[in-house]
Amino acid sequence: MLFRDRRHAGVLLANRLQAYRGDRHMIVLALPRGGVVVGHELSTALHLPLDVFITRKIAAPDSPDYAVGAVSETGAIYLSRDAVRAMQLSLEDLDGLITAQRRDIDRRRLFYREGRGLPQLHHRTVLLVDDGAATGATVLATLDALAALNPLRIVVALPVAPPSTAERIRALVDECVILSTLKPFGAVGDFFEEFDRVTDDDVLRALHQASEAFVGDSTVRRIRSAMPPPKEV
Repeated sequence: MLFRDRRHAGVLLANRLQAYRGDRHMIVLALPRGGVVVGHELSTALHLPLDVFITRKIAAPDSPDYAVGAVSETGAIYLSRDAVRAMQLSLEDLDGLITAQRRDIDRRRLFYREGRGLPQLHHRTVLLVDDGAATGATVLATLDALAALNPLRIVVALPVAPPSTAERIRALVDECVILSTLKPFGAVGDFFEEFDRVTDDDVLRALHQASEAFVGDSTVRRIRSAMPPPKEV
């Protein structure tokens, strides 16, 4: 095992990303659900705002852990032709799977953001976070979606990914920090001592905590910057 849990992985990633601490042009975007736990640690350690970007895996009907692609909240779709062919999925099958995930995205968007829209990303640096990537489908679909929103830079932070997935992601972003690319690679959870299920309530709680901490920290920094320098004695 490389990590005790998702929080531990987030702390280790934050140590590698200290150059972005307090960057007022950066936002942490976490892929729910598990990525939000990692993202919360990054948000806290680096004093950055946290939000979610909702992308859902398109899984084969008889193999729920096997991703044939992913669909993002902005409509970007990534499909692995090899995976679709291997699962013998028709266009009708794919349409049904994509429609189901879009419904789930709408539900999550309403619940996680509580009526808020996607944050403004134009000319901002996005720190995209998940708790790991196997096929990379959700990350790749998200990167397609983010590119259309014209961010200034995209940085990806992941605890683990297989070498082939890591290589594909690195080719698409400005910076990529992946703590482990060990082979052989089975499942993301194999690299964690604890890899408990993250619930929607856990996601909402983490978002609230990060928001309260960031607002409080920003207030303190504004007060300190407005204070006159100490008089020399």
